[in-house]
Amino acid sequence: MKTLKFTKMHGLGNDFMVIDAVSQNFTPEDVPIAEWADRFRGVGFDQLLVVGRSETEGVDFRYRIFNADGSEVGQCGNGARCFARFVADKGLTDKKEICVETAKGVIFPKLSDNGMVTVNMGKPKFMPSEIPFVPESGEGDDACIYGVHLESGIQPVSCVNMGNPHAVITVDDVECAPVRETGSLIEPHRQFPERVNVGFMQIVSRTAIRLRVFERGVGETQACGTGACAAVVAGIRLGLLDEGKTVEVVLPGGTLYIEWACGGDVMMTGPAETVFEGELAYS
Repeated sequence: MKTLKFTKMHGLGNDFMVIDAVSQNFTPEDVPIAEWADRFRGVGFDQLLVVGRSETEGVDFRYRIFNADGSEVGQCGNGARCFARFVADKGLTDKKEICVETAKGVIFPKLSDNGMVTVNMGKPKFMPSEIPFVPESGEGDDACIYGVHLESGIQPVSCVNMGNPHAVITVDDVECAPVRETGSLIEPHRQFPERVNVGFMQIVSRTAIRLRVFERGVGETQACGTGACAAVVAGIRLGLLDEGKTVEVVLPGGTLYIEWACGGDVMMTGPAETVFEGELAYS
C-alpha cells in the first residue's frame, strides 16, 4: 500500500487535487484519477494538478493537468494560479514570478502581495487546425464565427485555443442559457476532434461579461480560467468588448480580470486558495 500527500485547492470554486511530485514519487498514469475525483466516494475535484520539476533549462517547474474523467489536458487557467500559490506555500520556490512548462507551452504565473495571482496565458490561436476544429465547406480559415451543425440547427460559435480548445457562444442572459443541454452536445461534437470547452457569454458592458462554462471531461464548473480568456478574446474579435482594457469576467464562483490586445498575450488575474491538506492510501 502506498501513501500520497496532497492539497485540496480552488480558484473561484474550480477545485483541484494538487500533488507534489517533486518531493514524493508519483506517476499519474498508475492511479485511478476518475475514482479520486468522485465527490461522494473520493477526494472530489474538477482537475488533478501534478507539480514536477522541468528538465528544460531556465524553466522552474513542469505542470500536468488531468480532468475528472482521467483525460490529460494542456492548460488550465485557474489551476495555473493554484499551482503558483502551491509551490510558494510549500517552499518549493522563493520566486514571485515563476516559469512553468505545460503540455501546450510555457506560462509565467506571478504572485502579488495582495494574494492575487496574475498569469501570462500566451497568445490565443484561431486557425481551425490549431483549435482543432473542422469547419463545414465554404467557411473561412480565420473566421470570428463558425457554425456547429446540431440536429436542432446550426449553432454559431467563436473558436479560440488558449492551450486547450474553446467554443464561445454569445447569449442574452447567461442565467437562462442551456449550458448543460447545449454544452453536452457540442463538447463531443464531430467538428471538434479533441472535444471542446463550451462557454456561454453575456455581454454586460464594453469591459464586463458574465460567463458559464461547460468543460470537456468535467461538465459545468464554478469557474474556468482559460474559458474566461477565450470569452474575452472572442468578445474583442467580435467588436463587443474593448481591446487592451481590463475586462471583468463574472463566473458562478467569482470574478476574474482579463486583458488582451490583438496580437499580444492574454493576461489573467484572480485568486487561488488552499482548502485542506490530506493523505491518501492506494495500491
